[in-house]
Amino acid sequence: MQTVKQEVSNILNRLPDDCSLDDVQYHLYVLQKVERGLKDAEEGRVYTHEEVERMMAKWLAK
Repeated sequence: MQTVKQEVSNILNRLPDDCSLDDVQYHLYVLQKVERGLKDAEEGRVYTHEEVERMMAKWLAK
C-alpha cells in the first residue's frame, strides 16, 4: 500500500501542468471517497441490489 504522500504525488504526476487547485482537490476528493467505499465494503457496510431498489423507489415516489 502506498503512503498518502506517494498517492498525492501520483495524482500530481498524472495531472497536466496547467491544472487548477480545483482539479487537484477534486482528484483528492475522489480518491478519498473510493478508499472510504472500499473500507466500508471490507467491513460489511454494504447494501444488496434489492435494498437499493427499495430505497430508490421511496425517494423517487416523493
